[in-house]
Amino acid sequence: MSIASVHDASAPAGGQAPMAQFFIPATASLQERRPRTLKHGDTFAVFDHNGDALSGPGSPEGVFHRDTRYLSHLHLTINGKRPMLLSSTLRDDNATLTCDLTNPDLFDETGKLTLEHDLIHMRRTRFLWNAGCYERLAVRNYDERRQQVRIEISFGADFADLFEVRGTVRARRGRHLPSVMEQDRVLLSYIGLDDLKRVTQLSFDPRPDELGSDHVIYDLDLAPHETRSLFIQICCDQDKDRPLGYQSFFLGLRDARRALRSSSSRAASIVTSNEIFNEVARRSVSDLYMLTTDKPEGPYPYAGIPWFSTVFGRDALITALETLWLDPHIARGVLAHLAANQATEVDPAADAEPGKILHEVRYGEMAELGEVPFRRYYGSIDSTPLFVLLAGEYLKRTGDLATINHLLPNIEAALTWIDAHGDRDGDGFVEYGRLTQEGLINQAWKDSHDSVFHADGTLAKGPIAIAEVQAYVYGAWQSAAEIFRRLGRPERAAKFLARAEGLRRAFDTSFFDEELGTFVLALDGNKRPCRVRSSNAGHALFTGIAYPERAVQVARTLMSASSFCGWGIRTIASTEARYNPMSYHNGSVWPHDNAMIASGLARYGYRAEAARIFEGLFASSTYIDLRRLPELFCGLPRQRAQGPTFYPVACSPQAWAAAAPLLLLQSCLGLDFEPNALLISFTEPQLPSFMDEVILRHLQVGNGSADIALRRSGRSAVVDTLGRRGEVRVLTTA
Repeated sequence: MSIASVHDASAPAGGQAPMAQFFIPATASLQERRPRTLKHGDTFAVFDHNGDALSGPGSPEGVFHRDTRYLSHLHLTINGKRPMLLSSTLRDDNATLTCDLTNPDLFDETGKLTLEHDLIHMRRTRFLWNAGCYERLAVRNYDERRQQVRIEISFGADFADLFEVRGTVRARRGRHLPSVMEQDRVLLSYIGLDDLKRVTQLSFDPRPDELGSDHVIYDLDLAPHETRSLFIQICCDQDKDRPLGYQSFFLGLRDARRALRSSSSRAASIVTSNEIFNEVARRSVSDLYMLTTDKPEGPYPYAGIPWFSTVFGRDALITALETLWLDPHIARGVLAHLAANQATEVDPAADAEPGKILHEVRYGEMAELGEVPFRRYYGSIDSTPLFVLLAGEYLKRTGDLATINHLLPNIEAALTWIDAHGDRDGDGFVEYGRLTQEGLINQAWKDSHDSVFHADGTLAKGPIAIAEVQAYVYGAWQSAAEIFRRLGRPERAAKFLARAEGLRRAFDTSFFDEELGTFVLALDGNKRPCRVRSSNAGHALFTGIAYPERAVQVARTLMSASSFCGWGIRTIASTEARYNPMSYHNGSVWPHDNAMIASGLARYGYRAEAARIFEGLFASSTYIDLRRLPELFCGLPRQRAQGPTFYPVACSPQAWAAAAPLLLLQSCLGLDFEPNALLISFTEPQLPSFMDEVILRHLQVGNGSADIALRRSGRSAVVDTLGRRGEVRVLTTA
């Protein structure tokens, strides 16, 4: 993600000019609000626990569609008072949000009690479907007497661009049109500076007793134990063919649930002996498929809610790698969509060069006008090698040579970009540096303005060769070799294997630091090493660029007390100059980062260390609402009988964080596939300390599948095949 969007990055970096401010204000703590989120397609919504969206400075709440807030205010009252919250929860599959409310004590003008608390129950059931937000409000009288209550729903639409909501101040805005009121609906409209008219249509069934430009009122006369249902529909941009009323609620709910069931049914199922982890796994899979949007090319996981609910190249590529064992269709969709949007020409404003893979896409007014550079932005150094890496891993997982053949021109273009544009000075390493002053300063995954620095804390000047990108390039060349070998072109395969081995030697010489006991963070523009202990070094284990003798030292450094805080590995060790456990990238803990490191540790045989990381992240999830791992949390040391310290503006759900437990499980189990041999293999499988058994069902390989159980036996795990479909074989290597 573009961290320029998350923090005020206006401070100069290493003497460079100040960067444009596309930041999230630190005054809006998502952890304090703990909002309820829904998503479908290009629409997402953020509500408080009552189901309201309360407008105000810094509020992230509302209904958003294609990077514009179509509803900024929604407030329910009973007899002029806000209801009291009973409970608020999302279904396990994220299909619906349900808020149970009741009345407070209600008094007349003289102070006389007219309605005692807890007699009127209100249940709000809400979901998103096809750019619309649907709600049923069921009001029930539990009193033994008839009650008259007034239900008022106020609403508003500021049509703010997402970057405005995140804190960017605009000199000019478009204009709001007068509200249009009909018998059972209200149209709120806005014409932006991009000349695009955006419309929010609110419709109500039954017809309200009073309808205004910013509110509706229902005066309900409820007999004892009577229930009345009110239906509200909020549509982003008017659709005259869309059905309205109560029938549309039930039809939409049916279709939304069917769609979620259909997509998630592709995934293997996970059941373990630990019921809490089962909840974590269910939430992870549900979040993954809620965030996944059906593009013309296939399923594509959007990065996260609320700030990154759009296409991000790096995030989706890593999410696809994390979930490749579970559902390879996601990887195919990611590859196809990114191939369709691959850069074909040099565009400095977009940091685009031929063959480069997308970083971020935005659809809002500010992006269309160029007020932010992210309309179609290519400023990430790692998306392109990760694209090639994923293509090779997808082929190894599925044997789907037809898809790889179709993508071959894009793979070739990406490989050419690595040589022609990625290696800026011809030294064999891939460096980044923005093409204009508006682009992102740091273009690796740690893209805060201050995330790359020297041992004394001085910010590094570019072009910067960051450690993990060299590892990704190594992985990309290994993948290219596998692809061309499978295509019957051994000479090209040998060429890429030779290049990978050459990069491995050069990386070891220039990046490994004996005194630090790990790989340095980066090389700056003068090829001076940034001698900083960081989690980036763990990504060298992920792709295998590290020599085995280096892996011993890297693993030891990563698992030391200065790096491993008990919940996970910090982005920066506590010994380093810019360490701050409350920062975004300089001491925090990121689940996806830890999952990739654990995968790398397991690759080199350090499954016990991988299991320790797994245990830390799992333990953190037991303290987190909905068992949902956030984008990141603070890197403060783990304390006995206390949970982790949350980061105030972390996105939740976040795709690569949701997928982290899934990759961690694969790493501990040593799970791999050989589709041509219809083989599922487990290498030195271990179960983490918090589970004694795991059952994987519908684990697909080739055109077959298997149900497999792994049970603890001493320090290892015994594998038992419960059932097979097709000629699938299961192999365990001790």
